[in-house]
Amino acid sequence: MENKGFWQSGHKPSLFSAFLYFDVSFMIWVLMGPLVIVIMNDYPMDASQKANLVALPILGGSILRLVLGFLTDYIGPKRTGQMGMIITMVPLVWAWQFVDSLNELYYVGLLLGMAGASFAAALPLASRWYPPQYQGLAMGIAGAGNSGTVLTTLFANRIAEYFGSWEIVFAFALIPITIVFVVFSIFAKDSPNQPAPKKLGDYAAILKYRDTWLFCILYSVTFGGFVGMSNYLTIFFNTEYGLSAVKAADFTTICVIAGSFFRPVGGWLADKIGGIRMLMLLYAGAGIMLASVSSIPPLSVVTVLLFIGMMCLGAGNGSVFQLVPQRFQNEIGIVTGIVGAAGGLGGYFLPKILGNLYQSTGSYTPGFLILSGIALGCMVLMFIVQGQWKKTFVGHGGKALEQPSAAS
Repeated sequence: MENKGFWQSGHKPSLFSAFLYFDVSFMIWVLMGPLVIVIMNDYPMDASQKANLVALPILGGSILRLVLGFLTDYIGPKRTGQMGMIITMVPLVWAWQFVDSLNELYYVGLLLGMAGASFAAALPLASRWYPPQYQGLAMGIAGAGNSGTVLTTLFANRIAEYFGSWEIVFAFALIPITIVFVVFSIFAKDSPNQPAPKKLGDYAAILKYRDTWLFCILYSVTFGGFVGMSNYLTIFFNTEYGLSAVKAADFTTICVIAGSFFRPVGGWLADKIGGIRMLMLLYAGAGIMLASVSSIPPLSVVTVLLFIGMMCLGAGNGSVFQLVPQRFQNEIGIVTGIVGAAGGLGGYFLPKILGNLYQSTGSYTPGFLILSGIALGCMVLMFIVQGQWKKTFVGHGGKALEQPSAAS
C-alpha cells in the first residue's frame, strides 16, 4: 500500500457511502437549529428554552455515539450505519405527525441524536480502508458530510415558510435519508481489516489512557464548537440583529459553509505538516475570532469573524482525526465513539453557555469571551503535550510515522 496513491489505496464506494451517510445524518441532526425561530411562533420560548431545544439533539448524539461506537467494532460499521438510519426515521415521523407540545419537541430533539451518532459508524467505515499516511484525508472526506448542515440552514426555514408549516420539513427529511439508506446498503463494504470484537472491559480500559481524555478535550472544542454554533447561530442572528427566520438561517449558512468544507482541508494539511502544528494554529485562530465576536460588531463584520472562526473549527475536526487513528489503530471504532461523544458534549454546552448567559445578562459578550478562552486554552494544551506525543506515536509536528508504533 505504501507505493499507492490515496485513491488507489482504499475503497472509493465505501468512502463515498460514508460521506453520504454522514451528510444526510448531519442535515437531520441540526434541524432544530434554524427551525426553532419558526417553531417559537407555535410554542413561545425564552432564551434558555431555545438553547435547550437546539442543544438536546447534540446531547442525544453524544450519548448514542458510545452505543454506535461499540456496535461498529462488534457488528461492523455497515450494519451499524443501516441500523442508525432506520432509527433516525422515528423522530422525523413523530415531529411530522404527532407533536403537540414543547415537551414532546424536547423528546424528538433527543431522538434526533441518533443522526448525530452516525459519526461512530461513518468514520470507521472510511478509515479502516486507508493506511496511516492517508488517515487525515480519508477521515476529512468522510467527515465533510457535516456539510449536510448547510442544506438544513439553507432550506429548512424556506420550506417551512413556503408551506406554512415547520412540521412538513421533517417529512421532507425522510426522502434523502431513505435514498441514502438504499445507496449505502448497495455500495458500502466493511474493510477486511476489521478488528476482532472486544469485551466491554477492553473498551473501558481505553479510558485509562491519558491520551483518550486529551483527544476528548480537543474534539469537544473543535467539533463541539462547530455543531454548537451551527445549531445556535440562527438564534444569535435573529436575537442580536433582528433578522427574519430565513435571513438569520442564510447568514448561519455562510458561516457553516466554512466549517463544513474546511474539514477535509484540515485533514489534508494535517497529513502534510502534522496534526499538532495544525491544531495549535487553528485553536489560536478560533480563539481570536471568538474574542472579536464578543464585541458584537456590525452584521457584516461579525459574519466575517464567524466565517473564519468556523473555518478554524471545521479544519480542526479533520486535524484531530489525523492524530486519533495513529494513537489508537486497533480500537478506532470505540475511540471514535468516545471522542465523538465528547465532541457532542461540547456542542451541547455551547448553546447553553450562550443562551443562559444571554438570559441572565442580556448580552452575548460574556458567552463569546468564555468560548474564546476555552479555544486558547486548547492551544496551550497542545503545546504542553506535543513533546510526549512525538516520543510515542507521531513524527515531527504530528505527521504519521513510517512505521507507526502500536501505542495503544
